[in-house]
Amino acid sequence: MSLGKAYGVESHVLSPAETKALYPLMNVDDLYGTLYVPQDGTMDPAGTCTALSRAAAARGAQVIENCPVSGIRVRTDDFGVRRVAAVETEHGAIQTPCVVNCAGVWASAVGRMAGVKVPLVAMHHAYVVTERIEGIQNMPNVRDHDASVYLRLQGDALSVGGYETNPIFWEEVSDKFAFGLFDLDWDVFSPHIEGAINRVPVLEKTGVKSTVCGPESFTPDHKPLMGEAPELRGFYLGCGFNSAGMMLGGGCGQELAHWIVQGRPEKDMYSYDIRRFHPLLTDHRHWIRERSHESYAKNYSVVFPHDEPLAGRNMRTDPLHEELLAQGCVFQERQGWERPGWFTPQGTAPVLQYDYYGAYGNQAHGDHAYGRLLADEYTFDFPPHHDVIKKECLACRGAAAVFNMSYFGKFYLVGLDARKAADWLFSADVSRPPGSTVYTCMLNHRGGTESDLTVSRLAPSPQASALAPAFEGEGYYLAVGGAVAQHNWAHISTVLQDQKFRCQLIDGSEDLGMISIQGPASRAILQEVLDADLSNEAFPFSTHKLVRAAGHLVRAVRLSFVGELGWELHVPRPACVPVYQAVMTAGAKHGLVNAGYRAIDSLSIEKGYRHWHADLRPDDSPLEAGLAFTCKLKSAIPFLGREALEKQRAEGLRRRLLCFTVDERVPMFGLEAIWRNGQVVGHIRRADFGFAIDKTLAYGYIRDPSGGPVSLDFVKSGDYTLERMGVTYPARAHLKSPFDPDNKRVKGFY
Repeated sequence: MSLGKAYGVESHVLSPAETKALYPLMNVDDLYGTLYVPQDGTMDPAGTCTALSRAAAARGAQVIENCPVSGIRVRTDDFGVRRVAAVETEHGAIQTPCVVNCAGVWASAVGRMAGVKVPLVAMHHAYVVTERIEGIQNMPNVRDHDASVYLRLQGDALSVGGYETNPIFWEEVSDKFAFGLFDLDWDVFSPHIEGAINRVPVLEKTGVKSTVCGPESFTPDHKPLMGEAPELRGFYLGCGFNSAGMMLGGGCGQELAHWIVQGRPEKDMYSYDIRRFHPLLTDHRHWIRERSHESYAKNYSVVFPHDEPLAGRNMRTDPLHEELLAQGCVFQERQGWERPGWFTPQGTAPVLQYDYYGAYGNQAHGDHAYGRLLADEYTFDFPPHHDVIKKECLACRGAAAVFNMSYFGKFYLVGLDARKAADWLFSADVSRPPGSTVYTCMLNHRGGTESDLTVSRLAPSPQASALAPAFEGEGYYLAVGGAVAQHNWAHISTVLQDQKFRCQLIDGSEDLGMISIQGPASRAILQEVLDADLSNEAFPFSTHKLVRAAGHLVRAVRLSFVGELGWELHVPRPACVPVYQAVMTAGAKHGLVNAGYRAIDSLSIEKGYRHWHADLRPDDSPLEAGLAFTCKLKSAIPFLGREALEKQRAEGLRRRLLCFTVDERVPMFGLEAIWRNGQVVGHIRRADFGFAIDKTLAYGYIRDPSGGPVSLDFVKSGDYTLERMGVTYPARAHLKSPFDPDNKRVKGFY
């Protein structure tokens, strides 16, 4: 409801009595309340598609039916890039540089014609239509999330369906099944009938007029697959809509059109972009099946802020996984990687093999440590282990913490045109002397932020090592967030191909680990482990060196993602455990602790550091996000997105990212509405608790309701509140984080 206010969607939270008055046939005895959206409705899919195809035909499009596609012809250009050349059919070929795969459960088969992996599974999905129900006319549609069932108005009847824990997989997708239906399996479907009868009891005495059970495609994260396939230029996806095609089709279709015509969508579509998945996952049938099942079964589950999947786990582990598991690490999963979430003092919490929630003859797991700790997260209050994460954060602020960030993407950009490519790709000037490291963004042609990352300039080397490839010309080492590494790889590759730069992009992510030691004591600890002078004079902030750690050659980078004095150690995979153990031994007398990404989230938001795809998205510019310092606008060097930024700067910013602090001790997680002087001006993108300042912090973009630029005076003259679940809390707006605003700590001044 609170988010709806930011988007202009009217909604109301109703009491059981108000719900009964609105929907007299509903059983409200077991309800706390309901969310009512007056403008919700239904549409006729066949009529909608007919109207769209007629309108397209009137504008010159051709719709050719009964014309099976038999192949996708591919050509390789002079730079070795695979591109679409034609669609082959039983009636001849159509020459085209562009194909959109909208084939639903058959999308994987069409992908195979082109050498493109399409990560989806086919399942039976069903609903039933009841006989006429007196008094049901003009009632709202109903979703009962606890019963995982929906009741959709269909004239003077209801159609009833839902998401069960034991859906039937369509194991062998037949290409002869056009417009076919399956027989409904009542053993699988009956829980939906029971849930529907509980919610609308009159259904117990109402007959079933018809059943519909057809094939639907489902994806590992229950989100569509869209955008240009990384394996083949000109091959776009518009499939895997998880039975929500009519709901999502309008907006997705519009953005897909922008994608094809302009090269990128106008809105942030990362969550739907096929490039969110690493190639190791898109080709892993076991992972796709497990994750798609869990996403299906939990489709109507309440989305808690720190929930984690149980399916498809332990796919990608780094060298420190077992070491940290033994020390109580509670892992999170991001794009197949297991990464440290936080450390429990209550023993080990391994992730067990997926049990399919007891379906298909599997034995459901009983009580186990990871399941218990995850269940503690099923709250919109602070979880029971809030104080454990607090200790990790305050140890980092007061002494030191070690973070395993091995799941980060680690790429090399090298070659004769590498400097030209770097100048064009990166918004900051990264062509500094070897040994320098620069925080920068990558933009699209509209000035939106496709990534934020660090880029380290390398010295040329004729000989390859575990820490750098051999190369001629220029070289750069890129470190990017692991969850979005594939998106970065695909964006850079696309730009290199489009600009025809003569350089290589090399993936070193699996070959290197990354250990970050942060905090006031980090220098004293690492001085015992590294064979280098770590003083400010010898090793300044934002520089890197090859050094030895416990006898192993590593790349040390003086950077911080938490706002403290610290170094990242980029370590060859075989050396990760001995280097980590040496750091922990040296840090014991200094109060060094293990810490995870829950601590990073808190520490980074407290310092005001941005997270890509939370604070920064492809439709947010660095100027709006307060990152103008990452843009080389004072130089004459052209870069991707520069013209859009110059235009935006000249016209004034229509949105601006602000930091808010809330004095009342209340958790926030993102999506809360931002009120200014009694008007909604935006919503929160990211929020967390800052333990050093002992307050909730939240970041969100605000706009001027009048449509004008958001000036600094506009920001400073407002009175702000943040609305969380219908309750507003007074908030203070800041243009920069209130924690260490002068950046003294990262420079080693305490």
